[in-house]
Amino acid sequence: QVQVVESGGGLVQAGDSLRLSCAASGRTFGSFSMGWFRQAPGKEREFVAAVDWTNVNRYYADSVKGRFAISGDNPKNTIYLQMNSLKPEDTAIYYCAFRWVGWSETGINFWGRGTQVTVSS
Repeated sequence: QVQVVESGGGLVQAGDSLRLSCAASGRTFGSFSMGWFRQAPGKEREFVAAVDWTNVNRYYADSVKGRFAISGDNPKNTIYLQMNSLKPEDTAIYYCAFRWVGWSETGINFWGRGTQVTVSS
């Protein structure tokens, strides 16, 4: 089993920055990718960003390109999501996702419990 734990959410104003962290622990042997999804009230969960085990291939939703940056710390099995120029529409619960081998928005193996990000106007 793999445990995935997010941290770093909070309440900020529009235009501010916030950094989320996600750490994977347990049986994390082998190649894996990690990423972020978010779910706003009344909406479906959507993909935000991801990085594979090489820490080279990174993927972003169009809505966050140029504002968010994902990075990984392989020895720590931790990823970070640097969110800049936040907008009220970024308000959501952000979930960390763990997937064995390469990244895909489907076939997620483990999920975190989520961390709330609220952006006030």
